[in-house]
Amino acid sequence: MNTITSRVFSELAQNVANAAHHQVVPITVFVAVLCLCLVIGHLLEENRWVNESITAICVGCVAGTIILIISKGKSSHILRFDEQLFFIYLLPPIIFNAGFQVKKKQFFHNFLTIMLFGVVGVFISTAIITAGSWWLFPRFGLVGLSARDYLGIGTIFSSTDTVCTLQVLHQDETPLLYSLVFGEGVVNDATSVVLFNAVQKIDVSRLDGWAALHVLVDFLYLFSTSTALGVIAGLLTAYVLRGLYFGRHSTVREISLMVLIAYLSYMLAELLNLSGILTVFFCGVLMSHYAWHNVTESSRITTRHVFAMMSFIAETFIFLYVGMDALDIEKWRTSKLSVWDSMGIYGAVIFLILLGRAAFVFPLSVFSNCMNRHAERAPLLTFKHQVVIWWAGLMRGAVSIGLAFKQFTHSGVTLDPVNAMMITTTIIIVLFSTIVFGFLTKPLVRYLLPQNASSDSREPKSPKEDMTLPLLSFDETAETNINRAKDNLSMLMERPVYTIHYYWKRFDNAYMKPIFGGPICEIS
Repeated sequence: MNTITSRVFSELAQNVANAAHHQVVPITVFVAVLCLCLVIGHLLEENRWVNESITAICVGCVAGTIILIISKGKSSHILRFDEQLFFIYLLPPIIFNAGFQVKKKQFFHNFLTIMLFGVVGVFISTAIITAGSWWLFPRFGLVGLSARDYLGIGTIFSSTDTVCTLQVLHQDETPLLYSLVFGEGVVNDATSVVLFNAVQKIDVSRLDGWAALHVLVDFLYLFSTSTALGVIAGLLTAYVLRGLYFGRHSTVREISLMVLIAYLSYMLAELLNLSGILTVFFCGVLMSHYAWHNVTESSRITTRHVFAMMSFIAETFIFLYVGMDALDIEKWRTSKLSVWDSMGIYGAVIFLILLGRAAFVFPLSVFSNCMNRHAERAPLLTFKHQVVIWWAGLMRGAVSIGLAFKQFTHSGVTLDPVNAMMITTTIIIVLFSTIVFGFLTKPLVRYLLPQNASSDSREPKSPKEDMTLPLLSFDETAETNINRAKDNLSMLMERPVYTIHYYWKRFDNAYMKPIFGGPICEIS
């Protein structure tokens, strides 16, 4: 009896060891390909014609071809992509680093314009892509998609990837454009994910005005609560670091605390069915504004590089997999559409992306210019600026891939021909937009914004220096208080962003920074 039991345990241990070995081999190969991708990206850095995204996709295609040949046409994958892997492990460092590295001064100076493009623009683009695909897809033989699928497609292809344009734009030469493109890219991703989650809860059997209102209310609830959770997490981290001063004993602990609380905020948001992407973004913004100033000098340098490194590896991982997945024979075989119908689907999606982008960039740019027309020296968006902003949002990337796998696969696998067609369509759109539009980005930007004339207008002047807090004072007469209130409300109506920003800096210096940390800013 003991001999039989020992033999059973021995076989079980051997099977576990073999399974572990089978998992270690693909991970080892994938990490090796990832290292190769970094080396090739470094060698191609100087010409600035290709970025890390294009490099990763190309290396992934080559690696996928080699694996396909070795496996005799069975598979092009080293690892199986799982949407949970994307949303739990890969997306958080990308978004957190975007919030942590954001240039807050420019971001909040252009906050209303960024929110117009990143929030209102996503709704407009989603509506156009949803309606267009609903009308065009059946004409190419793609039937079987539900109303929720079409709404999901609208949000999937409304998510942008602005990396290519940001690598060509220079923050010192074009601060306005850089701020708008970067800010819109981050807010766009967050809005797309929040809207995607809101769409999943809609009752597709009753698509009417009340359903649209329900989606809007659900979106606003997710947006506000997720933002509040991120702000609380960032402030809590700053307060703890300032009060306990971890750096006097160990710099490792203070860095670890920042990383863990940021990740905890993301997971807590997902646990509460909120938007983790919004939570971790604003957690990063608050940490860089307060908590970063409460750690030692060495930790400040380390955090910036560590967070950027984690984001870089995660994004490279995703694009590397996209290159490999483009050669997934199983998905191509599962799809039942002909080559010409498939090409029609790809062309229709690209056309809808171009149309949806143009439908909000140019009208909202005009609206933004109208809001800033009273501001002295406030930079306005010229037509060339608008074209660059329009072009910057044509590329599709990591978030589109993650949302598509979440909508149309289960653990990265799909046996349904329609779902397989949507996965391959998403991959083709990401490949085409990243490579083709990415290659054309540099010459387009250089043509529209020559080096000697690419500088934006000078930074807008602060609101009048005689503005004071509080608006009302019990030490002065009622007439003086009324006149001051009129002057400041007039300033608020004329220049809402800069006036609010001015008062926020006064409040921040007086109340927030003494509690949560950070240098006192000089107010002109």
